[in-house]
Amino acid sequence: MGKLIETKKVQETCVLVGLVTKKQGLGALQEYLEELAFLATTADAHCVQRFWQNLDHPDSRTFVGSGKLEEIKDFVFEHEIDMVIFDDELSPSQLRNLEGKFNDEKHKIKVLDRNNLILDIFASRARTAHSKVQVELAQYEYLLPRLTRMWTHLERQKGGIGMRGPGELQIETDRRIIRDRIAKLKVDLQTIDKQKATQRGNRGAMVRVALVGYTNVGKSTLMNVMSKSEVLAENKLFATLDTTVRKIVVKNLPFLLSDTVGFIRKLPHQLIESFKSTLDEVRESDLLIHVVDISHPQFEDHFRVVNETLSEIGAGEKPMMIVFNKIDQFTYEPKDEDDLSEKTARNYSMNELKAMWMSKMPDSDVLFMSATERMALDQFREILYQRVREIHVTRFPYNDFLYDDFSEEFPQD
Repeated sequence: MGKLIETKKVQETCVLVGLVTKKQGLGALQEYLEELAFLATTADAHCVQRFWQNLDHPDSRTFVGSGKLEEIKDFVFEHEIDMVIFDDELSPSQLRNLEGKFNDEKHKIKVLDRNNLILDIFASRARTAHSKVQVELAQYEYLLPRLTRMWTHLERQKGGIGMRGPGELQIETDRRIIRDRIAKLKVDLQTIDKQKATQRGNRGAMVRVALVGYTNVGKSTLMNVMSKSEVLAENKLFATLDTTVRKIVVKNLPFLLSDTVGFIRKLPHQLIESFKSTLDEVRESDLLIHVVDISHPQFEDHFRVVNETLSEIGAGEKPMMIVFNKIDQFTYEPKDEDDLSEKTARNYSMNELKAMWMSKMPDSDVLFMSATERMALDQFREILYQRVREIHVTRFPYNDFLYDDFSEEFPQD
């Protein structure tokens, strides 16, 4: 049976669709669609247009109302668009109804939701056997309830004779094949998870520090700066899927630093479950470095999403450093005196933001820096050294005198 992990990467066109609801205003939706467009770009698709509608809640049949659906359909057919991407998860029935609307004898338009798009990006980014198994499992679990609209036949792993029950329909055979594949992948993942747990156990009592944060905030860049390594870092979402662990020595104090997969709003639950062992790296860390892209207009929302996700995976109470990265890209937009609209993060100066966040997080070390420009890097190293040392001496108190007398600094760039 062919694996779902393979994806064909061509420049396709798409339109984006979202809803303005009581819980999600227009400003929030526009930010979500901006992020959805970035996701589409990461998947090598070109966004042509964005559509939205004011509804109290999504239409149970087609997500948007019939009038808006006809408007989208006319645009898609006229401009020969390849895909329609919806910002929220579509139910199997919504997906089936929408594909019925967008597909006829002349048109074969793909209908995706946000989860499907994220899964496709993860599939294209998976490199190691571990991440490939994780992504493939998440893909099949997403696919199973939506199988009726995906295809009517799957290549079988075994011969047909003796494999069908009396009167079994093809769709039932396909479902059984997928369930068998899911069961096998879960067994494979359990084996890999045990291996990963053994690897983590073999690291001994060294202090473990994990970089966490929203996707594309600069975690991998910071890892490269600290470890002198070449972890993939690029301006795309989910550039890092596989956890990278490096031994770091600041002054004469060794510890382990791990770079983990970035979080995002509405992260598919299938991925959270499949990437359990990857997230174990976060759960079992002694210290978290929460990296935030302060240059992003919605960095406060990203900060909240990451903290909520950390709480969901049982890491919300971990000791934490807050690092506001990319200060070199921050833009200050002061408000006019007669502008009575509510202030946004852009309307505060960097000094005002520093004072604000340091007062908000009195129990955490808060630092403003730029990893790419090496701004405040020495200060970051010093704070990290002090935090790691506090943990280290509780495990090896007899080594404490070494750190008092040692003066060699971490090699400078």
